[in-house]
Amino acid sequence: MGDLYSEVLVKKRATVMDRLKKGGLILLMVAAAFVALFINVWFILMVIALGVASFFLMPMFDVEFEYLLVNRELDIDKIYAKSRRKKAEQFHLEEMEIFALEDSPRMDSYRNNVNLKTKDYSSRNGKEGVYAMIIRDDRGIYKVLLEPDDAMLDAMRKTFPNKVFVD
Repeated sequence: MGDLYSEVLVKKRATVMDRLKKGGLILLMVAAAFVALFINVWFILMVIALGVASFFLMPMFDVEFEYLLVNRELDIDKIYAKSRRKKAEQFHLEEMEIFALEDSPRMDSYRNNVNLKTKDYSSRNGKEGVYAMIIRDDRGIYKVLLEPDDAMLDAMRKTFPNKVFVD
């Protein structure tokens, strides 16, 4: 039997808070440069420090999620500025309880669960095409938000027909 493999890349939309942080960092750098030029030359150290900090922090606002389904494992990686990759999660899908559209009636029994922790790996472009996966592990129960493509949905549905719903 062949291995099951599917890969999806989803770009996260920048939130208002991301834009405010980015703008605040730029504004702080411009203000420190203004002070260094016209008031006190020693503020140039602050400008340099803010420049170095922004070099490392700005790519953190450009994030893509990569879902990699191999057999019965789903790996989720975060890709920062299309250059740096960080492993976000690894899920063993045997522990999955249900996988359905987030606003599906099949998810009603999980909506008011106070023990449910949400992990959002979607593009945040709206609820269209956003699926929720309820999964347990040794740390608790999670609601994981994903945006799989048709190939990944088909592969998951074939592997877990009683847990994956696309209606």
